[in-house]
Amino acid sequence: MVNDRTWGSRIFDYCLYFGMVIISLVSVAPLAHTIAIAFSDAAQANAGFVTFWPKGFTLDAFAKVMEDKQFFVSTWVSIKRVFIGVSLSVLNSLLMAFPLSREVEDFKGRNIVMWFMIFVMLFNGGLIPTYLAITSYGLVNSFWVLILPGLGNVFNCILVMNFIRNLPKELDDCSNMDGAGPWTKLVYVYAPMCLPVLATITLFRIVAVWNEYFQAMIYITDRSILPLQTYLQQMVVEIDPTTQTTEEMAALSDLTGVTLPSAKLVLSIIPIILIYPLLQGYFISGITVGSVKE
Repeated sequence: MVNDRTWGSRIFDYCLYFGMVIISLVSVAPLAHTIAIAFSDAAQANAGFVTFWPKGFTLDAFAKVMEDKQFFVSTWVSIKRVFIGVSLSVLNSLLMAFPLSREVEDFKGRNIVMWFMIFVMLFNGGLIPTYLAITSYGLVNSFWVLILPGLGNVFNCILVMNFIRNLPKELDDCSNMDGAGPWTKLVYVYAPMCLPVLATITLFRIVAVWNEYFQAMIYITDRSILPLQTYLQQMVVEIDPTTQTTEEMAALSDLTGVTLPSAKLVLSIIPIILIYPLLQGYFISGITVGSVKE
């Protein structure tokens, strides 16, 4: 092994490190600025005096968000939505991907199904036909309207399918020799091997489902099943002056400028920050698949 390196190689590495540091700072700076605004005094934040450190530290913005009981109701709805929706979506992706990963000889209509899935992924009927379909199924103002439309994710299914197809072919041969059927193969052989890709799509779905708010705006008017993101969005956009006292409107007008939206963003990213480290281990340990073990 040659230990000496040329100056050109070293300069390239230094430039690469410098570029990564700059990219990291550019990525972290908006988040740090948002957090600083959320904890700052409303007047100083609205005046633009806050950069990356709170000015006039206060929790007034968070108090305004959390003093309403609806906040906790919506938080619980979002937690249930993430837990149920993500679990069913990941399971559905695995059940779709496994048969599609088989050879054409084992699944005669595989190519037709694949082309149909790609077509569905690229094209859809649009908002109005989707609304009419949801209405005809009786899902309006139902908790399941937040779950069922997102179960069939074609992109995640393709990720899992390609992961399974890259696993050693000997796994299938050994399973056939042991007399394992399709369900036995899926549950005891392929599902444990797919933990890295399942963790990846789980994180994708958690982020997407937790941050989604538009769906509830269209299909839900019952505030008892209103998700957290929709509730926070309505706090900023749909404040009704006729239902607020003069003092409340004065306080809201001070907060709504920049501190309340910043508090909303901070609250929204907390679950993602807590969940990501739990799944990161699968990304590190499962990037490559080892050989068949005897």
